[in-house]
Amino acid sequence: MKAVILAGGLGTRLSEETATRPKPMVEIGDRPILWHIMKIYAAHGITDFIVCLGYKGYVIKEYFANYFIHSSDVTFDMRNNSTTIHKAEVEPWTVTLVETGEDTQIGGRIKRILNYVGDDDAFCLTYGDGVADVDVTKLIAQHRASGRLATVTGTQPPGRFGAIRYEGNRVIGFQEKPQGDGGWINGGFFVLSPKVGRYIEGDATVWEREPLERLAKERQLDMYFHRGFWQPMDTLRDKRYLEELWLSGKAPWKVWEMTNARPRTAA
Repeated sequence: MKAVILAGGLGTRLSEETATRPKPMVEIGDRPILWHIMKIYAAHGITDFIVCLGYKGYVIKEYFANYFIHSSDVTFDMRNNSTTIHKAEVEPWTVTLVETGEDTQIGGRIKRILNYVGDDDAFCLTYGDGVADVDVTKLIAQHRASGRLATVTGTQPPGRFGAIRYEGNRVIGFQEKPQGDGGWINGGFFVLSPKVGRYIEGDATVWEREPLERLAKERQLDMYFHRGFWQPMDTLRDKRYLEELWLSGKAPWKVWEMTNARPRTAA
């Protein structure tokens, strides 16, 4: 199975970081958030990626074009104009970078990459600016068992602000980013049949509106309930929060290094 990652948006709400690069290339730790998302999928045996490019897509192309050499010990022989790779630690990924247009809406980006999905009966899809500890293997299994054309991951977002814990009038502590009001929202991490293409008219189609609404109306949209960690990177505050979690060594989305996480074949 392939994973499609949407990486073409302008990222205007994170303009402090996106003036010179697309949002998926904003770093958490020393790696772009795009890399973190790919590692989540790879922990579940998915290593074939299609990345939808748009705004400053050349930055992502340059990153992967130089990925191997940047991950290796290397000697440059300037006199003989030769390069020797001594040690390389790179992920066994296949990455297809597709120019889907700078102004194309998400629906249009999905439609543009369907040829790259080929004859697969389903593919994963997610946004290029959020991380989670979603069990992708279970998500795919539920999608296939449902027989529907699309499955969306529902999640309960964290609150925007910290909350005061109290007893009577006495403050007993603080809770940072408690869960929201209990409602479920679209957390990305879709599994889709290529047949969803018939619900998309063209580049101007907003995926979250008519296509998803039609799929729901026709009872072709399933929901996978994710009750674990989920965090988008919409603002500089979000970016700093994710950075703090990563540097603490307790990043919940780092499923590829958990003791009970073993590479699993989801396809």
